[in-house]
Amino acid sequence: MARIELASEAVQDFDRLLDHLTQFADDVRGRIAEILEAIQILRHSPEIGRKLKAGMRELVIGHGSHGDVALYRFVPQIDVAFVLAIRAQREADYKPHRGPP
Repeated sequence: MARIELASEAVQDFDRLLDHLTQFADDVRGRIAEILEAIQILRHSPEIGRKLKAGMRELVIGHGSHGDVALYRFVPQIDVAFVLAIRAQREADYKPHRGPP
């Protein structure tokens, strides 16, 4: 079972995401809980996300106006999924933190 680690930038993304969600979601706490719960799938299926460049993956959480995306990198040698960034799919001006874990 893989371990999940949130990069400090991903933790900061939650602050920005909260601001975004207050504009679009009725149940902000519930949405954050859904995002955190969805990320837990990486424990059992760390390679589930869509492949991107440089060994990164993208986990799509929810759908439509309720969709979010977690950018992560799975390192099989140490069995860790590093969550690098989280954003709402509706955030047009989002700039991800793409540094190595």
